[in-house]
Amino acid sequence: MLPLYLAWWLWTEYLPMDCKTTQDLLKPRLTNCYYPTLDHAPVMMFLLAVTGSLLLALVLILDVLLPLRRGGRLRTSLGTTVLIPVPFVIGLFLT
Repeated sequence: MLPLYLAWWLWTEYLPMDCKTTQDLLKPRLTNCYYPTLDHAPVMMFLLAVTGSLLLALVLILDVLLPLRRGGRLRTSLGTTVLIPVPFVIGLFLT
């Protein structure tokens, strides 16, 4: 859940801003520049990289390495991996 929230924050809060550094705050023509979002950006991006890497490592271990070790079918476990984001997509459309 945390990587999805962090990705949502990056996509909806940080990327639409006109400024990307604190020096950009001094430019007079920028209208969409919010200092708290700019201030939190390095921490949020770092957390996104760490939690996203952990999530990918878990998916690799649980859906690829363990089924191969047990002699199971890789196709079945990878097919069920596609279902992980389904509740989040449904929740996105219902809100």
